[in-house]
Amino acid sequence: MVSEKIENLIERVLKKTFPKLRVFQYSLFPSKEEQFGDWSTNLAILLAKKLKQKPQEIAKKFIENLLSEKESQIFFEKIEFKEPGFINFFLSGPFLREQILEILKKKERFGSLKPKKKKVQVEFISANPTGPLTVGNSRGGPFGETLSRVLERAGFKVKRAYYINDYGMQILALGHSVLNTDKAQYKGRHIEELRKRIKEKDPYKAGEKAAKIILKEMIKSTVKKLGIKFDEWVSESELHKKNYVEKVLKILKKKNLLYEKEGAIWFKSKQLGDNRDRVLVKKNGWKTYLAGDLALHYFKFKKKKYDRVIDIFGADHAGDVPALKAGVAALGFPGKLEVILLQFVTLFEKKERLKMSKRLGFFVTMDELLKKIPPDVVKFFFLEKSAQTHLNFDLDLARERSEKNPVYYVQYAHARICSILRKSRLKNLKIKDKETLNLLSHPSELRLIKQLIKFPEMIKEISMNYQVQRVTRYAIELASLFHQFYQNCQVLSEDKDLRRARLALILATKEVIKNTLDLMGISAPTKM
Repeated sequence: MVSEKIENLIERVLKKTFPKLRVFQYSLFPSKEEQFGDWSTNLAILLAKKLKQKPQEIAKKFIENLLSEKESQIFFEKIEFKEPGFINFFLSGPFLREQILEILKKKERFGSLKPKKKKVQVEFISANPTGPLTVGNSRGGPFGETLSRVLERAGFKVKRAYYINDYGMQILALGHSVLNTDKAQYKGRHIEELRKRIKEKDPYKAGEKAAKIILKEMIKSTVKKLGIKFDEWVSESELHKKNYVEKVLKILKKKNLLYEKEGAIWFKSKQLGDNRDRVLVKKNGWKTYLAGDLALHYFKFKKKKYDRVIDIFGADHAGDVPALKAGVAALGFPGKLEVILLQFVTLFEKKERLKMSKRLGFFVTMDELLKKIPPDVVKFFFLEKSAQTHLNFDLDLARERSEKNPVYYVQYAHARICSILRKSRLKNLKIKDKETLNLLSHPSELRLIKQLIKFPEMIKEISMNYQVQRVTRYAIELASLFHQFYQNCQVLSEDKDLRRARLALILATKEVIKNTLDLMGISAPTKM
């Protein structure tokens, strides 16, 4: 990665320039504007404060030593200082052009970082098996799958998990709904259909049977349509049968973190950072959601030995997070659980908010949406906004089969490259000498290469901050730069060497577009 090369150079030159300097923290970041180069650092500003010198003096000395390094002469066209104290790095043309060969060599492996020994589990969707997946609780599907793919690219050993809440009051309520008693809570066509199939008279047993049918015939089929394959389907009822809940209660009791009040058993989560204590066992003997969730995470860390667990919940679970984190820490796994909260989804059609499903009467299912909109489009639209942002899904734009639709805009770039390659009748492109690639000097060509080599940087960044929406932004920016290049530069030039150089560039672009679409589980069509 370019950032790592620059960081290694900076570290080496820092020791050379300021030998007495110990640990020093600074930032290296992509420049936002072309006039400020490709990468920038605030090193001079921070060092000036530390050494009580002017940033200009620090930068001058540092840049001189940096330019004396042989690698600097390869990487950079120039390095300059800008007020109030930023050092800007401009990547050289030869270095950029050489990256095309790197992409063509690695192909689908381009962007994959060094393998790490850490095991990570990503749990997502995990909707209760009381009905089909709605548009709202399905947002976690594309998000969790894409995050998992990014983490795999970043070198982690990743497992995808779905937690099945098939125990407790919601199963009892489901049973009452199927039996149509006065305690029924769930409605919809799926309940009416289950009522015809389930003859069990005991409400809880009826609920268990209904949950199994819903999981198998509704939830799993929808997940498959979204192109998601879970490695683990973990059942809450199985955790109870295997006494994981009781184990957790014993551990917390031994640590003096439980107490009894009004017939219920409470967890002292407030003293561990929560805003209040939480009930784990109700006075009627039923275990709460939290008790099951703590057992689940004890299972994840103790039995499965995950180094990190990432739970992706809906925003309506925000109030449960402090208690869950407090419990996980109390069980001996502090700092190993991370929770991402996804905001809600609203569907819009003809600029009006859709409140109801015509078929089911009270919610819109993912299956309904997938009948209207192709999975590729659904996934791209679901990934466009950050987890913290409410997602307004524009059905009219999603139906638009043109470049106005961002997923088609990106896919069309890939298809256009494939069309050019077919016209070129290219069978085997081998660039043996760098002189051929040196013909790539047009600003549009160099901007495109700069975007290509940002792919591994994006992987690294998302693996640390989980800002998955950056994948869609990167894809759109890459497609835009390719389309600009296509308008400004004739690929099938009469000049044979220039033709070969540009064919190499679009081949590299094709690989990176496909790799980017693969992260989202979206197809890369060769014709459109």
